[in-house]
Amino acid sequence: MSDRGRSGHVGRTGRVEAVCVSGPDLLPLPGRRPGRSGIDKKPVTGRVAVQPLGLDGDVQVNRRHHGGEGQAVYAYAQEDAAFWIAELGRELPPGRFGENLRTSGVDLRNALLGERWHVGTAVFEVTAWRTPCANFARFWGVPDLVERFAAHGATGVYLRVLQTGEIGAGDAVEIVRRPDHGITVETAFRIAMTQKSRLPELAPVLEYLPDRARSKMAARIDARTGTRA
Repeated sequence: MSDRGRSGHVGRTGRVEAVCVSGPDLLPLPGRRPGRSGIDKKPVTGRVAVQPLGLDGDVQVNRRHHGGEGQAVYAYAQEDAAFWIAELGRELPPGRFGENLRTSGVDLRNALLGERWHVGTAVFEVTAWRTPCANFARFWGVPDLVERFAAHGATGVYLRVLQTGEIGAGDAVEIVRRPDHGITVETAFRIAMTQKSRLPELAPVLEYLPDRARSKMAARIDARTGTRA
């Protein structure tokens, strides 16, 4: 990974409200392709160890879409959860978005791909947006949730573990590096989903994406430009 960008102490931006894991009891999901999912996460007490591929105690069933080194941890902001609480008229406590970290005071929509966070004794790197899936809609019992979630654009962020350690509720989220490219998570999500003519603009952030997403995005950019990204 490149170290291009502004390093050092950028500033404290917020805190972790809850650390959530799925635990061993996976959620059975109905539908045409019934299965089990780790989306139903619950807050835990005390400190949680951060390993290279995720948090201790968290089960990632399908690492093709929700796991691996580039999607080891998923964060969602309390400020964005508040929108859905009002929109749906229901409580959405920490873990209900399938998130490992419920944050506050951190503008996840405007987080930069490649941005680095110091939390507890761990260091994370923002790698990608979350693409809503059918399991998410079934978990909430909202049939059109995928479309509504995508249209709203507050996807939360996936994180890569750069330094293992321990984290817990109440820890500060401190941004220690912000790249120079200026491409936010929400901008990248909207380009990838609906603004295909702008795909070449994502070339500067390819290095930060999870491996599988990086290969796919490079091919899409190549198809647009006729050159290898």
